[in-house]
Amino acid sequence: MLGLPAKVTRNLIPGSQLVCDDNSGAKIVEIINVIGSHGRLRRLPAAGVGDVVLVTVKKGKPEMVKKKERALIIRQRSEYRRGKERLRFEDNACTLIDDKKLPKATEIKGCVAREIADRFPKVVAIASAVV
Repeated sequence: MLGLPAKVTRNLIPGSQLVCDDNSGAKIVEIINVIGSHGRLRRLPAAGVGDVVLVTVKKGKPEMVKKKERALIIRQRSEYRRGKERLRFEDNACTLIDDKKLPKATEIKGCVAREIADRFPKVVAIASAVV
């Protein structure tokens, strides 16, 4: 597993709602678990840009609502460091992926953080912009 080139603060916890920024059919999703998080007693698992989370679909196509899916976080509102600069986006967004970490959609509408480019090249390939 490749490391991230930035020090990403992890502020998205279970219960956080994200915009699903692809054309898979989901519009709003809610985090229910963070995949691969090793926790501490009474501390909620947290996720940031580049983390894979388990989500449930809240709004979208009727056949997708109330389904569990895996998602990759592509943007976060909370500020994080990349080298000497600080970076933040205007919303929290994700894209749905499958078990092999390939995107379920064919297009991502918004921009994608550069931190996921090495670990998820197929996701970056369908993105409209990389920041």
